[in-house]
Amino acid sequence: MAYRDLREFIRKLEDNGELLRIKTEVDPILEITEITDRMSKSPGGGKALYFEKVKGSDFPVVTNIFGSFSRMALSLEVNKLDDIAARIEELLNQAPPKNILEKLALLPKLFEFSKYLPKRVKNAACQEVVEKENPDLGRFPVLKCWPGDGQPGDEGRFITFPMVFTKDPETGRPNCGMYRIHIYDKKTTGMHWHIHKDGARHYDKYLKLGMRMPAAIAVGSDPAVIYASSAPLPEAIDEMLFAGFLRRSPVEMVKCITSDIEVPANSEMVIEGYLDPGETRIEGPFGDHTGFYSPADPYPVFHVTCITHRRDMVYPATIVGKPPMEDCYMGKATERIFLPLVRLDFPEITDLNLPMEGVFHNFAIISIKKSYPGHAKKIISGLWGKGQMMFAKLLIVVDDDVDVQNLSYTAWRVLNNVDWKRDTVFADGPLDALDHAANWPRYGSKMGIDATRKTREEGMMREWPDEIFMSEEIKKLVDSRWKEYGF
Repeated sequence: MAYRDLREFIRKLEDNGELLRIKTEVDPILEITEITDRMSKSPGGGKALYFEKVKGSDFPVVTNIFGSFSRMALSLEVNKLDDIAARIEELLNQAPPKNILEKLALLPKLFEFSKYLPKRVKNAACQEVVEKENPDLGRFPVLKCWPGDGQPGDEGRFITFPMVFTKDPETGRPNCGMYRIHIYDKKTTGMHWHIHKDGARHYDKYLKLGMRMPAAIAVGSDPAVIYASSAPLPEAIDEMLFAGFLRRSPVEMVKCITSDIEVPANSEMVIEGYLDPGETRIEGPFGDHTGFYSPADPYPVFHVTCITHRRDMVYPATIVGKPPMEDCYMGKATERIFLPLVRLDFPEITDLNLPMEGVFHNFAIISIKKSYPGHAKKIISGLWGKGQMMFAKLLIVVDDDVDVQNLSYTAWRVLNNVDWKRDTVFADGPLDALDHAANWPRYGSKMGIDATRKTREEGMMREWPDEIFMSEEIKKLVDSRWKEYGF
């Protein structure tokens, strides 16, 4: 059964011993971050934290809810994240029906998918309290995460787990993305969406039309909805449909009070408002998931028209910084869940590893079933042209007998297999907006390494050596006599 809302997931975490309640009063200015950061970096990601008393607010704060492999799997109601990938692979691998019987056999699967479409409702828990006359963001326990966050004159508070809902003005297609929200004052915020994001593309269309852009920021929903908001989906796929697929139940949506934007009905809080075309303000700096401060730059301004929330609202926040942190586990979930979509274009890929140290986009290791000379370099070039993989600063391709999840073994194979002049590829292209090492914002150099076995056609003038393995006969003998040896 899908979680009804965030609080049901919190109860599940507590029942499973995955949540720690903190009854001491804590400050949302830096103190919650330091506590959460220490917990995030404890073995296995520690526990989720529920802060019952938050200074200056009537509402509790919960952090680190996704911050371990076990909690990430629990959030999506699977034993392991690869289970979701298997469901996606099953859908993708449907061969076109050849006759009427095969068409009839396919109907249940198509019907199952149709059950995940978002469902509109009239009454919603997120609208129990409506603040339309004088909405005030200062009433809520929005965190200041790091000492250098924000501009002089503001408190440096950021909503870090927002689900930002917008709509394409031409097609009406909705989008949901997770873009941090810089609080300027009680009714104004920054909207930090990068130029590559769908929300930014919607804004550009409103800008060209000279129209005010409606938007809504939902905070706190069931975990599938929160995760789906961060997922790197193609523009044509509705995040709420994907959330319905993950939770095996449609997401209930409700119309906002002051606009036609729809938001998850089970949200804890919704901030409604608009963006005027062309209006910008300095947003940031912010201590980001790279472990460095992202710079202060001009971004669109969001004006609050209405705030709705539950009477007993729980405010979820995530802390980002030097890995490992909560977002690293969300990134690993994306790695496993989206592998089947990568294989659609590159079926020769056997596995993928996005190490936490690469903070999502900096580093990827790919294993392939190599079939011809130059195959690995073809994969490198192809991935740089594929969605958000274009941001990867380093791609390493290895043979399919390498377990890319074993970083020690992989590093050994890579360092033994490469000739740097022959096997290294450099290219210039788009980089993530948070990359601070490039000479220019959002554009710079990236590297690919072909660490596969080389053929004569690839310039290898000697025979490739065999890897050392013990014979199975001796391994079985030693297994059978292990206790005799005194171990």
